[in-house]
Amino acid sequence: MLTHEQIAQLARDLHESERTGKQIEHFSRRFPGMTVEHGYAVQREWMKLKLGEGRKVIGHKIGLTSRAMQQASQIDEPDFGLLLDDMLFAPGPLPMSRFIAPRVEVELAFILKKKLAGANVTVEEVIDATEYVTPAIEIIDARIEQFDRGTKVMRRVQDTISDNAANAAIVIGGTKRAPGEVDLPWVGAVLRQNGVVEETGLAAGVQGNPAIGVAWLAKKLAQWGEELAAGEIVLAGSFTRPVAAKKGDVFEADYGSLGKFSFTFE
Repeated sequence: MLTHEQIAQLARDLHESERTGKQIEHFSRRFPGMTVEHGYAVQREWMKLKLGEGRKVIGHKIGLTSRAMQQASQIDEPDFGLLLDDMLFAPGPLPMSRFIAPRVEVELAFILKKKLAGANVTVEEVIDATEYVTPAIEIIDARIEQFDRGTKVMRRVQDTISDNAANAAIVIGGTKRAPGEVDLPWVGAVLRQNGVVEETGLAAGVQGNPAIGVAWLAKKLAQWGEELAAGEIVLAGSFTRPVAAKKGDVFEADYGSLGKFSFTFE
């Protein structure tokens, strides 16, 4: 069992790692008894530090939505993290100095016009509460190293959750469409890196329908007496594998009828 002070120290370690750009070792190795609940406790403490510095909550992200990723992480449900105001970027240049080991994921964003709250939220309620869906890219990162520097063992889900579910930034572009006007599972995208197609995928890869994840998150937050608020951005989960990025890389995300946009790591 981790004490409150241990949890607070791990949150400070993450904060310092992000500030300095130096990765830290797995928390789950330091504390072999660390649980998923401990991971969320660390994440919340870290987000408190950021909010105390003036950041604002703009939404939530859902991760580990594919069955393959859940099996690899030995869990049976997604994870989630917070989106803050300094994480949001428009298409164009992204400051490479902001990231440690950035990777690019293709997603859909749900922008809410009504709150979603309670333990019984349905997909139909998600559609009704959504003002529009729009193409979005999540930039994930690793303040906690992905592979242990000594053993080369992959980090555990407890580490990823602590690390704000690996979120670092989001890029929103393309066309805004009412969710009822879009066949959500059949939304497709092509991700190009320096002109080369690196990934393609369908939103059906996100639990069959990305709206399912939004409903799951609303129900999950209800366990803490929290909700998804009107005006929030909800990243529903990636439907491609993450693509590693380096300085100078130019990415283009092409969502067909939902538009395309590009961004560069500078």
